[in-house]
Amino acid sequence: MESTAGIVTQMRQLIQLIAQHNHAYYVMDQPSISDNEYDSLFHQLKALEEQYPDLVQNDTPTRRVGGQALSKFMSVRHAVPMLSLGNVFNKEDLFAFARRVEERLPGQQVKYEVELKLDGLAISLWYENGELVRGVTRGDGETGEDITQNVKTIRNLPKYLYSDQAAIPKLLEVRGEVLIPKTGFLKLNAENEAKGEKIFANPRNAAAGSLRQLDPGIAAARPLAFYAYGIAQCEPEHHLNSMTESLHWLRDLGFEIAERQFLCDSIEEVQRRYEKIMEERADLGVEIDGMVVKVDSLKQQKQLGFLSREPRWATAYKFPAIAALTTVENIDWQVGRTGILTPVARLNPVFVGGVTVSNVTLHNIGEIHRLDVRIGDTVSVYRTGDVIPKVEKVWPEFRPDTAEVINLPETCPVCASPVVMPEGEALARCSGELYCAAQRIESIRHFVSRKAMDIEGLGDRWVESLLHLELLKDVSDIYHLHQHRNTLLGIEKMGEKSVQNLINAIEQSKKTTLARFIYALGIRGVGETTARMLANSFQTLEALQQADVDSLKKVPDVGDITAEWIYDFFRAEHNLEVIDRLLAAGIHWDAPIASTRQPLNGESWVLTGTLEHLTREQATQMLQALGARVSGSVSAKTKCVVAGEKAGSKLEKAQKLNIQTLNEKQFIELMETYGQVI
Repeated sequence: MESTAGIVTQMRQLIQLIAQHNHAYYVMDQPSISDNEYDSLFHQLKALEEQYPDLVQNDTPTRRVGGQALSKFMSVRHAVPMLSLGNVFNKEDLFAFARRVEERLPGQQVKYEVELKLDGLAISLWYENGELVRGVTRGDGETGEDITQNVKTIRNLPKYLYSDQAAIPKLLEVRGEVLIPKTGFLKLNAENEAKGEKIFANPRNAAAGSLRQLDPGIAAARPLAFYAYGIAQCEPEHHLNSMTESLHWLRDLGFEIAERQFLCDSIEEVQRRYEKIMEERADLGVEIDGMVVKVDSLKQQKQLGFLSREPRWATAYKFPAIAALTTVENIDWQVGRTGILTPVARLNPVFVGGVTVSNVTLHNIGEIHRLDVRIGDTVSVYRTGDVIPKVEKVWPEFRPDTAEVINLPETCPVCASPVVMPEGEALARCSGELYCAAQRIESIRHFVSRKAMDIEGLGDRWVESLLHLELLKDVSDIYHLHQHRNTLLGIEKMGEKSVQNLINAIEQSKKTTLARFIYALGIRGVGETTARMLANSFQTLEALQQADVDSLKKVPDVGDITAEWIYDFFRAEHNLEVIDRLLAAGIHWDAPIASTRQPLNGESWVLTGTLEHLTREQATQMLQALGARVSGSVSAKTKCVVAGEKAGSKLEKAQKLNIQTLNEKQFIELMETYGQVI
């Protein structure tokens, strides 16, 4: 059992953190964490206090609201404290709230008034004889700041009350929320961006910052709006019976209320309304983070009364958390089909965004270093809608002494090949491309593709069946499939003709070119053109395998990083074993012909638009046969652009750079002069 001193230390730590974030939220109007993260801290403290009531600290924030008001505005003490609301986060919590209400109101019918929980800044407005005389922030719930001059700039807020249906009270204190509607917020940020000024993170921050400007002219320029949600005082007494009536009465006096408000006969109906609003949330004109559920009868509200910091008759029903706190229990490294190593954090399961999250990707070792996340750390996990959960923040305040630093593994967790990560790259990879089981499907698909070994008929269905039968451990096993003819015939929908066609295609693929074979190996960064350049430069596979990085970098189309990838590929023992098996199976190509200088050697050409008499591939092969490099983009280094029908931006750019352009007819005529005939 944990010691008393340890429990108190946890409480003090949470109290200090909550106080810091209260100050940022209530006083500075610059929240440093999300509401969900704050709720997680608050409920951790509350749970400790419920478990150890004798150790509850005198300054616990569970018994008060917010932080102290700043001195730059006049402080005003609230005649009626502005309390917070309790929270519920799911159907079970909501029904528990209703049970507590109904147990205190035995035999009485209870109706619930439901409003949108607006994500703004709570304020109190004082009217004397119908005239607005004071606007005050919530502050710490007991004392707020006088922001009257800024409040008077809010366009939809009545400065004088008028009604042809009700008498204007001598004194009226109205509570409500100030915010910036979505359209106004987007416009405000667009205008600020155009002027090179501050862009606001969210509407609440923009509204809070506007209300707390010393210059009312700034507040007046912002699209602020006020929405009333309750009456704190009224003289003479208004004699209204319910929350629903009071909101309608305020609307008659000129106040706006939130765009949705419901009266529900049962808590089950409240739940249905909640689910409906959650679906419609994106279509609302304002930002909300849940719904407020109140007992509708004002008489019943008085019967229920208050706790120390919140009313018993109301609660905030929040939407599924988009952030929650949990701990990192371990880190696993997964290998993707392209060999990329991805760290996955194994978490203490936490409910966030409507689901229980126990695993979350950390993307790469660079992200781990950026976050400084360690095994044993407390982290904030975010999830919005269907977005994949992510670790957004690490809490070093909670880091245990036993926390483990996370390092990149030296070898692949699947095949034990060396892990490589070139300087300047963020992604680490397994170097065993041909051998690694995690990369098997991708390497086989690439190896048999038309521009590689061109094994017709070995499609995804065949590959999946062969992998299931464990006939393909790597690409070299393709050339031994003829030894398993009877097994192949047993595959569903694979008859004698299909099997024979596949075996024939495999046999025919053994005669290839060095360029095709290099491309088929699937070396990272080596496309069809680069493979051709490597073949032309080194002439033999042995020379390529023995090349150092400096030699590789001299090849056209091979940069520093690609050179390292090629070098690492041919230093991975497993890859060399697979290559040896492929050559032993009979793959071969013609001996190299003594190289001669080609007429377009090293030139960069671009093809754009639709060609009528040639395919794009045929034109590319013609150019490559003459030593040219075919690029996908136009630059100052481009030698010529071949423009077919409907050539677009590439042709325009070539013309601006005064680069030579040819139409299809001119291109064919030029190719014929070099002996390249269709």
